[in-house]
Amino acid sequence: MDIEWINDILYICEFAAEHAGIGNHMLAVVHWFMAILLVGWTAFLFVILFKFNAKKNPKASYHGITSHFSTHLEVGVVIVEVVLLLGFAFPLWAARSDVDRKPTGDDVVNLRAVGKQFGWMFHYGGGDKMIGMTDPFAISSANGIGLMKDDPNAIDDFISVGELVLPKGRPCIVQVTSIDVIHGLALVPLFSQQDAIPGTEIPMWFTPTKTGEWDIVCAQLCGAGHAKMVATVKVVESEEFDSWYASQNALLPKETN
Repeated sequence: MDIEWINDILYICEFAAEHAGIGNHMLAVVHWFMAILLVGWTAFLFVILFKFNAKKNPKASYHGITSHFSTHLEVGVVIVEVVLLLGFAFPLWAARSDVDRKPTGDDVVNLRAVGKQFGWMFHYGGGDKMIGMTDPFAISSANGIGLMKDDPNAIDDFISVGELVLPKGRPCIVQVTSIDVIHGLALVPLFSQQDAIPGTEIPMWFTPTKTGEWDIVCAQLCGAGHAKMVATVKVVESEEFDSWYASQNALLPKETN
């Protein structure tokens, strides 16, 4: 039985990542339980309003309910919560075990996402596909991520400002970091989000399954320009990505003798 149509009613966006099916299913299960709880507690509220209205109870009682109904109700709620946790939440979370395995292979796209007030820079490894090291003391107007000139892996690296370009059908690993304050890289259609913390690189990975363009937003309040901190994630066919990748210019100027 398809239970995920409840997400469509709630206008949950269409997802474009391989692992999104698991997350979408988890959202549907949670929303169904929320709907059941909404109906149950709303019905309970109306019963209480009807049973204890002022006309039926003109004089206040300081003794309260003398039956054990409320105790049974509280125990029932605890039992339901335990069943939800042990019978649904833990198994559903355990189903993510395959997603938690970091992808490997020659077709994996490695890059670094760097947040700053108020924008995103995406650092690709160039022809050798090796991401060079960065140093905050090397940051300048021409070298916005602080790419180290003496690192051989950094020679052919390039950055894309405000646009994250990814290939469809290939695993992608994004190292998320920041050069000033805490930001949050939210790739909603790719069902991925990770805080960007200065001095720390945290990886997240996914495999895009649909081509298209979507907005990237910052998921952490990072300053006065937070609302304007937007970028674009663009998923293209693998061949188009390779052509775009090969056409980019290295960030560091080539040294001449």
